[in-house]
Amino acid sequence: MARPVWSGALSLGLVTVPVELYPAVADHTIHFHQFERGTSDRIRNRRVNERTGDEVTQDEIVKGYDLGGGDHVLVEPDELDEIAPERSRRIDIEQFVGLDEIDPWFYDRTYWLKPAKEDFAKAYGLLLQAMDRSEKAGIAKFVLRGKEYLSAIRAGEDVMVLNTLHFVADLRKPKDVLGGLPSLPKPRPKELDMALALVDEMTAPWKPEDYRDEYSERVEELIKAKKQGKEIAHEEEPEPSADVVDLFEALSRSVKNRKGGGKKTAKKKEPDLAELTKSDLDKLAREQGVKGRSKMTRAELEKALKAS
Repeated sequence: MARPVWSGALSLGLVTVPVELYPAVADHTIHFHQFERGTSDRIRNRRVNERTGDEVTQDEIVKGYDLGGGDHVLVEPDELDEIAPERSRRIDIEQFVGLDEIDPWFYDRTYWLKPAKEDFAKAYGLLLQAMDRSEKAGIAKFVLRGKEYLSAIRAGEDVMVLNTLHFVADLRKPKDVLGGLPSLPKPRPKELDMALALVDEMTAPWKPEDYRDEYSERVEELIKAKKQGKEIAHEEEPEPSADVVDLFEALSRSVKNRKGGGKKTAKKKEPDLAELTKSDLDKLAREQGVKGRSKMTRAELEKALKAS
């Protein structure tokens, strides 16, 4: 079982519940070491004095804030420790807000919040049900690993969910990042109707298991192939079309294709499934509507595609 990253108490008025915080998301990023090409020599990073080239130990390093023009304000670690937030062991809910009031823009990381002791299951369950019935989230601040976080606590499936939130000062406005935006011409009514028809035609129940990190799968396949002394050949991406198309015509054709009303094309030669990667098989299975594909092995995908 995973270990909690934080433990303390959730407080609402005079009600206090001991809780533990667990990450709700796992990082599956594939990490690499660095080597000098043509050798088996690892590349190491060292902290060195820029002027002398001598290596510097951690206890001899201080922080410097760049003022610009080559000037810095130097700050000792002890000075930062003196003004750091206290090592708080409480999550005090300050207010409740409607879930639909929080723009997804503010959400950062997701955690599970569980009662630390069975004795407090009743109080925990009461708060959980109250948040579920009211469709509201509790807003609170707490300290994790020496940093203060803003958070929203809401009801999940039989467990409280804590989402850390970005502070307003951390968010960037589109005009500050993108500069001037192009003026958007008002669409013609028939174009808007056709766009809405395409949206309706493409609308389907949200099934997150249908979406996978295909790039990481290809990286794993590359590593496996190179380990076995093989090479993987990938098709080149097609050049993007530079043609300017009629928007209404493009939307109309898209809707017809979704409904199966487009012109029939010549039947393509069936690919040799044995030569395809697992990622390619998964893509074919998705196109053919093979159910349960997200849990299938490569061999099971190939068998299911042959049967479809």
